[in-house]
Amino acid sequence: MIEEFQDDLDELMDDVEPVGGEAEDQLYEHFRVVVDKGQAMMRVDKYLFERIVNASRNRIQKAADGGFVMANGKPVKSSYKIKPLDVITVMMDRPRYDNDIIPEDIPLDIVYEDDHLMVVNKPAGLVVHPGHGNYTGTLVNALAWHMKDQPDYDANDPRLGLVHRIDKNTSGLLVIAKTPDAKTHLGKQFYDKTTKRKYRALVWGNVENNEGTIVGSIARNPKDRMQMAVMADPEMGKHAVTHYSVLERIGYVTLVECVLETGRTHQIRVHMKHIGHVLFNDERYGGHEILKGTHFSKYKQFVNNCFDICPRQALHAMTLGFVHPATGEEMFFTAEMPADMTALIDKWKTYISNRDIE
Repeated sequence: MIEEFQDDLDELMDDVEPVGGEAEDQLYEHFRVVVDKGQAMMRVDKYLFERIVNASRNRIQKAADGGFVMANGKPVKSSYKIKPLDVITVMMDRPRYDNDIIPEDIPLDIVYEDDHLMVVNKPAGLVVHPGHGNYTGTLVNALAWHMKDQPDYDANDPRLGLVHRIDKNTSGLLVIAKTPDAKTHLGKQFYDKTTKRKYRALVWGNVENNEGTIVGSIARNPKDRMQMAVMADPEMGKHAVTHYSVLERIGYVTLVECVLETGRTHQIRVHMKHIGHVLFNDERYGGHEILKGTHFSKYKQFVNNCFDICPRQALHAMTLGFVHPATGEEMFFTAEMPADMTALIDKWKTYISNRDIE
């Protein structure tokens, strides 16, 4: 018998408040079953079809192909043969939430929209999905309002909606599926790492190399559950790869471009900290402190003014590319850096320029 999994509220708060980091991989367990000792080997899609009410075998197969069906904690395809005592779980990319999502008239910056999907440019400060502590005022509530007159769109249907997520205080591009097929197709692209995503980040310090690749498994920090961290033992976390290149060195900070090969929670924030370059004003990882520069009071005041100008981690999901789920067309979108990051970079340039003159 399948038992509905009861969320651990502590972990739910940790995972949902940041809204998925730069991660499409953040999944939540909704169903679980331990295979009986006497169970004969059987395809996992058939096994689940016989046990999950109102789920078609085709939908289960698509879920498995998208990486949402697990055996003993690892994704399996629909052809996987279950064995006695296997722990089979069905994951969703949204936490358990028992209340209906209420449409709310929240402005959306829509970059593109058709019958299958839409791309939005999320502002910093907007939570992506309802969760512990944020049940209203989210991007999902805004989407529900925007599509309230479209009969085929149900904001409470997990087969529709967000395909991936970015943190509350990260700005930038997100793709939303308007049909189940679109979500399955797009979700598989993220799972297969065929999407194209580039971020802009302002980090503390002078990044020595013009470009590089950071490889480090990421897991929850055992010393601080509000943080993620690179694990010394690769088996302890999820494999993560970030490619970076320096765009501009501006005194005590550096503007970098980050390309995600994987999408783990807080991946860019954690990887950049791992190489000694915390994102500017990233409070969770210590970037809200003055990490580089002088001890003069004038400089301290300048940095505090910078914190006020951009009161969040300086991270923006600038580009997003994928194959359209219906037409097969390669699509590519760009959202220029928002005003707070632009003003922050300009202020640093002015400060360094004036300092050089002095």
